[in-house]
Amino acid sequence: MTAAANALVDHALSVRWDALPAAVKADARRLLHDAVAVGAAGAGAAYADVVLAAARGWGGSRDAETGLVLGRPGVRLPPAQAAFVNAFQLHGQEYDSVHEKAVLHPLPTIVPALVAELGRSGPYSGEEVLAAMVAGVDVAIALGIAATTPLRFFRPATAGVFGATAALARLKRLPSETAMDAMGYALAFSSGTMQAHTEGKPALPVQVAASARSALQAIDLAEAGLPGPRDWLEGPFGYLPLFEAGFDLGPVLADLKHRRRIAEVACKPFPTGRACHGGLVAVRKLATEHGVTPADLDSLTYSASPLIHHLVGRVAKPRMDTAYARLCLPYLAAVMLTRGRVGLDDYTPQRLNEPDVLALAARIVVESDGNPDPAAFVPARATARLKDGRKIVLDVTVQLGSPDFPMSRDEHLEKTRSCLAFVGMEAVHGPLTDLFDRFDTLTDAREAFVLASGG
Repeated sequence: MTAAANALVDHALSVRWDALPAAVKADARRLLHDAVAVGAAGAGAAYADVVLAAARGWGGSRDAETGLVLGRPGVRLPPAQAAFVNAFQLHGQEYDSVHEKAVLHPLPTIVPALVAELGRSGPYSGEEVLAAMVAGVDVAIALGIAATTPLRFFRPATAGVFGATAALARLKRLPSETAMDAMGYALAFSSGTMQAHTEGKPALPVQVAASARSALQAIDLAEAGLPGPRDWLEGPFGYLPLFEAGFDLGPVLADLKHRRRIAEVACKPFPTGRACHGGLVAVRKLATEHGVTPADLDSLTYSASPLIHHLVGRVAKPRMDTAYARLCLPYLAAVMLTRGRVGLDDYTPQRLNEPDVLALAARIVVESDGNPDPAAFVPARATARLKDGRKIVLDVTVQLGSPDFPMSRDEHLEKTRSCLAFVGMEAVHGPLTDLFDRFDTLTDAREAFVLASGG
């Protein structure tokens, strides 16, 4: 039963930058730039300082403090702790890219693991880092795409550890046997509960952080010579039987040689759960194309898949935690209609408790349309009923930032600029953009991450 597991590992190890199509290369550079800017902004996220303080207390030699921390000038940690903190920061504000069909954020585990590895081995070229990232994304997304039943566990963590481990194996050019052992230990470390999502707790990015750290540890154990479980994918207690109620690897394996999943990853235009984005664009259209104001709205119903309803259909309430609010479409739709935008600064205690916004959010609901697709983000429909008796219906068929509705270059750069500005690093925006535009030409990729850490 290890044939599929071997196929995924061998595929990851075989990825070559020079063999990738130009469009895929451009996607990889852009998404890495996006991830690093979001990770830097995460230094200003709620609980980020607490997580950093905790990680600093986990010990380690001062001589081993080679791990960069994005958005934090002068901060160095042992690599495993650095991977943990960077991953928390990358996912901690719900601004990181996502693969919709897999219901998975692949980069918050992969990128921090790679950045941490650069601090303890190498140097590695930009080409090698990008190829490793593409390989890891292929593996993580394969696990998500293979699922045929609704989400049971938090895939960015449960599948993410395998993507990050595969990326490290490719970066270090490990033998196939060693890489298989490492994936066996990734299984041993894989975890992530949706209870954190249900309660809106910051345990979600903590689970992602643990997966990024665990990927380095899985690699270390395999390289030290510990044999790992080989049937980590389909064994009776392997990843897919354990974490997914139903799965089909056939189409995934058939696609391995013909598509690069990085090209399917969506870049987020708003710092919210991806399931909010269709509704937010619809609300923005209500304001910009139909002239609707908060005073005009009697009610707004967003009818979408059971997945959307489950993920972001929660009720807005006073004294929301930021983790809860980022996954609350009624609150975020009210913010969009009130301010015309949703930004990183919309999660302060003052903003979260504005009476007018909360009163507007109470008139906004999310309902399930019964879509049988367990991973459907579209189609959806926003129905606004106005106080003058009018009804406006807007259909959502694609989400902004997806490959079918991509953000423009200007939108991408404005996002990275605003992320850096959020933590007082706007001055490095231009130089950092230049480095990521030509990242694959760098002889030492760490140069870009040193700049993104603030030096």
